[in-house]
Amino acid sequence: MPELHELPATALRDLLHSGAVSSTDVTSHFLDRIGRQNPLLGAFITVTADQAMDQARAADGLRSRCDADDLPPLHGMPIAFKDLTDVAGVVTTHGSAALDHKPAPADTPLVALFKDAGAISLGKTQVPEFGLTAYSENRIAPPSRNPHAPSRSSGGSSGGSAAAAAAGLLPFAPGTDGGGSVRIPAAACGLVGLKPGRGLVAAGESAGDPARLVVPGPLARSAEDAALMMDALAPGNRYLAAIEQEPPRLRIGVTLDSPWSTTFPFTPDPEALDALRAGETLLEQAGHTLGDAAVRYDNRYPDAFTTAWTAGVGAARISPTREALLAPLTRTFRRRAQQRSPAKLAEALAFLRQFQHDTVAQYGQWDLMLMPALAQTPRPVGWFTGTAHGSDRWPSAQWPGDADGDYRKQCEYAPWSSMVNVCGLPAITIPVHWTGGAAGNGLPMGIQLVGPMGSEALLLQVAHQLGY
Repeated sequence: MPELHELPATALRDLLHSGAVSSTDVTSHFLDRIGRQNPLLGAFITVTADQAMDQARAADGLRSRCDADDLPPLHGMPIAFKDLTDVAGVVTTHGSAALDHKPAPADTPLVALFKDAGAISLGKTQVPEFGLTAYSENRIAPPSRNPHAPSRSSGGSSGGSAAAAAAGLLPFAPGTDGGGSVRIPAAACGLVGLKPGRGLVAAGESAGDPARLVVPGPLARSAEDAALMMDALAPGNRYLAAIEQEPPRLRIGVTLDSPWSTTFPFTPDPEALDALRAGETLLEQAGHTLGDAAVRYDNRYPDAFTTAWTAGVGAARISPTREALLAPLTRTFRRRAQQRSPAKLAEALAFLRQFQHDTVAQYGQWDLMLMPALAQTPRPVGWFTGTAHGSDRWPSAQWPGDADGDYRKQCEYAPWSSMVNVCGLPAITIPVHWTGGAAGNGLPMGIQLVGPMGSEALLLQVAHQLGY
């Protein structure tokens, strides 16, 4: 018999619903794994063991009084939330040493959604400061590391959640994605990561997000498990039922074009191109038709996106006496955001709306768009910040202050993610390739499929069809 953490989330859900295992046993098992594995991985900032066990005992009480059909869909399922998300009574750090770390007074809508679905929170996972970066390193806790190669980053900003799901510290995890923050760590950790389309998940958090970039989505070890979480994120839809259906034969456009190329020219790593070829082969074997798709992006995109992306940190309430505690990238982009006029932000937002219209029209010539998930292999811990030896000692007393170099590296690492948020489209990353030749060997590399609005079920069907 496999151990509980080795089971698919769907199988664990079935055991909990049937009463074959108790919520307290499952919660205790995963807390024990966190206790043993987290010192190496840095996936969790806060573990709420006492609260989790209280919730598990309450779930067992409910199970004793109810038929399985009357239980909530995620009854007793362990999850955790990024430490950007308020959970009542638990400290939210936002990954920042510049904030007072106080318990949150109330749950965010996302947390309330999962609690209503019966899930049990085990704690808060590691994030970059204010969720700004494609790596999950900060000045308050050890960096989040990749379970497949602990010297490498698990990505960001949902990096702790991805590391936890990939290492079996959780059966799956919700993330939030404003510029790739679900898809980047999913690709780095060998997971399926789905970014739903704008407006589908009612629990999206909009504070400090004037371009409406951020949406919650699942990080999971399979498309089936991601579909199970989507049924909780978007109640009333039936993704898990739909995933068993074969998708129609699709016309898929393949592209390496990126809106970042003019500002930050990049060359994809051979491993990224290997992943793309592996994805192409799987899709063609499944009966889909692929063709080259040339996409023209307006070269004003990088400035406009950066303006919208950093508006929130400019408005964050931080005491002037504590601004020196911010990481160099955060401090630099906060200062620039505060120096911009409201008219400049409005101009950027208007441009991004036009960019969305133009890009969606080009993508619409195809059923789906295909590209690598990342342009490079998962980066070493400390690589973006220039911190020696991967932030082995933390909090880092002196991070190098090259914010622009840090940002450039991120855009070259993940050049195909943020424009999907601007367009509000659904997208999925699928771990189709391993640099060692087989799953579990070497480093994971993936593909990204982008679909039209309302195509979340189709994207999950295709990932399931390909064997993920």
